Amino acid sequence: MKSEVLLVILMPFVGTVIGSAGVFFLKGKMGDKLQRSLTGFAAGVMVAASVWSLIIPAMNQSEHMGKFAFVPALIGVWLGFMAMLFLDSFVPHMHINSQCPEGKNCNSLGKSAMMVMAVALHNLPEGMAVGVVAASWLSGNESVTFAAAVAFSIGIAIQNMPEGAIISMPLKSNGMKKGKAFGYGVISGAVEPLGAIITILLSAFVVPVLPYLLSFAAGAMLYVVVEELIPEMSQGKHSNIGTVFFAVGFTLMMVLDVALG
Repeated sequence: MKSEVLLVILMPFVGTVIGSAGVFFLKGKMGDKLQRSLTGFAAGVMVAASVWSLIIPAMNQSEHMGKFAFVPALIGVWLGFMAMLFLDSFVPHMHINSQCPEGKNCNSLGKSAMMVMAVALHNLPEGMAVGVVAASWLSGNESVTFAAAVAFSIGIAIQNMPEGAIISMPLKSNGMKKGKAFGYGVISGAVEPLGAIITILLSAFVVPVLPYLLSFAAGAMLYVVVEELIPEMSQGKHSNIGTVFFAVGFTLMMVLDVALG
């Protein structure tokens, strides 16, 4: 595998590791405003990445369909939504600051494990997205350059930093040792490079349907934003801090994609 591809794949995981390492440097509990800021920022990055790095390239790759170039993106987004809805209903997990486990057989796992599962479930579409963008570049498609793939990977890595902190810091606050909390944060992000590698290895078979896969990843990411991140950044006492940082994340990812892509 090319070193450039490894760079694209591993960058988001490194972001998660760096964010999880915050547990060694930050004292006390993570405040509500900080958590809302980080969650809003992550949501903004994911929405912008879904539009500029996934849906628009999917439509560009379908230009030969003329006025129906939107069809692969439409189908892919809906498939991504439905796939995440199924996983969300099936995989046992528990969101941060929630006492209500979700999924099948949710009582079979401890609270910490279910919190990690929630973040891993969140990270799955991100890993797929990184993999399909890299696969699209490797296929020689002009709509996705190496610079665009790097920009997308950097954006996901940046938003993974607060995500890593969001999983490790609450675990430490609940009494878990720093090293173990850091390990859980790292594990939660390991699904991303795994998903990306699997997608790239299958790229020889999926090149004809890359527009569908790009938009599938976008739909899955948008599901996570609407179902998980937006409620988390808005819960508790009214505050606009999450909304402001949503705009920060959105515009940062937009600039990265346009400037580097």
